[in-house]
Amino acid sequence: MKNVLSVVCIAFIGFLNAQEIGSRVEVKSEGEKTCRNRFHLGVKVGANYSNVYDDEGDAFLSEPKYGFAGGGFIDIPFGNIFGIHPEVLFSQKGFKAKGSVLGTNYDLIRTTSYLDVPVLLAVKPVCPVTLLVGPQYSYLLQQTDVFAAGLNSSAQSEKFENESIRKNILGAVFGVDINIWNMLLSARYGIDLQKNNGDGTSSTPRYKNVWFQGTLGFRIF
Repeated sequence: MKNVLSVVCIAFIGFLNAQEIGSRVEVKSEGEKTCRNRFHLGVKVGANYSNVYDDEGDAFLSEPKYGFAGGGFIDIPFGNIFGIHPEVLFSQKGFKAKGSVLGTNYDLIRTTSYLDVPVLLAVKPVCPVTLLVGPQYSYLLQQTDVFAAGLNSSAQSEKFENESIRKNILGAVFGVDINIWNMLLSARYGIDLQKNNGDGTSSTPRYKNVWFQGTLGFRIF
């Protein structure tokens, strides 16, 4: 909780500074480029704080975990207010869990590495602030399961390894960017709209990913 409050405070201070900077940077002359209607290409890097949920109420207890997030983005403006903001990210999600399979309890740390492609509608109410919302396509690149010490059943491990996993997942993303010259402070909230199990028959945990993401970006131009 202290880490979350620290991030919120830093973001708020950045927002206040960005407002002051933006008021000086934006050009209001008709026909001239402003900080809201320029095309931008950039890179970003940060972290995910992810967990999972199951809307059918399956009994397994999960805790959040951290993972890496980074990639590139494009800002495509349509006037001063609206635009499209696509991104291509390498994004690690996952969870820590306690549950039961084949009648035996287990402890599990799962890390899922995705190629995330959000295509977001950008709304720019003022120069330093961009609000974003839109769909996201995710492709599962790799899944790593680490069982806690004391789990001696190879049958359980094999059950997890052979489960039917959905590799293509649709989700939704909401976020805000704070623009400070060529720097970009980004916060995102994302949620899967589809479950991880491919055919719906897996007896290992069925769930949807949910995550908070914070990144620092730099506009190349």
